[in-house]
Amino acid sequence: MQFRLVSAFAIFIGSYLPLALILAIQDIPFSWWGQSFCSFENITTDCKFNPFNNALLSVTFITITLLSVWLSNASLDKISYPFTVTVKSSKGIPNDIINYVFPYVVSFMGISYDSPEKLLGFSVFLIWMFAITYKSGQIIMNPLLLMFGWKLYEASIDFNGQPRDIRILMKGDLSPGSYNVQKIQEFYIGQVHDDS
Repeated sequence: MQFRLVSAFAIFIGSYLPLALILAIQDIPFSWWGQSFCSFENITTDCKFNPFNNALLSVTFITITLLSVWLSNASLDKISYPFTVTVKSSKGIPNDIINYVFPYVVSFMGISYDSPEKLLGFSVFLIWMFAITYKSGQIIMNPLLLMFGWKLYEASIDFNGQPRDIRILMKGDLSPGSYNVQKIQEFYIGQVHDDS
């Protein structure tokens, strides 16, 4: 099974939510942070509700990435699990997920919404990275999934009497036992097997 392009892009772009938040904060002028709190008496005259220099870009990027995180979770919840496997042993590999996005967030800390040429370069970078991760089957390695309880494991399993070593994404802990799984690109996604 392969993710549909829209679902795959949502999972990919959702991993850049931290960067969207960083860029939005950098788009707020320092003078705005020093303002006093608004009171009801001066709410219409002295209060500035839009702190951003480039509100359209800031709000759009945050909205897209937030919707993508939501769509990622919705897509993962709709997966069917037609296969049953027995997990013999497993070990967590969370560093692989974190290492996927961290260098890219750091490398683009210098971009801002005031530099259209850097934003264009960043857009090309995102498209290029999406194409690479989608074609290589690594789209599921999204560090934000950790926040929703998903964990990546290396596991030794028995699948229809055949031993295999796989990488599996699970919501929660993966201990030895029986699980329902679906293979998506290079990964398995699993849930606890229901015997009833």
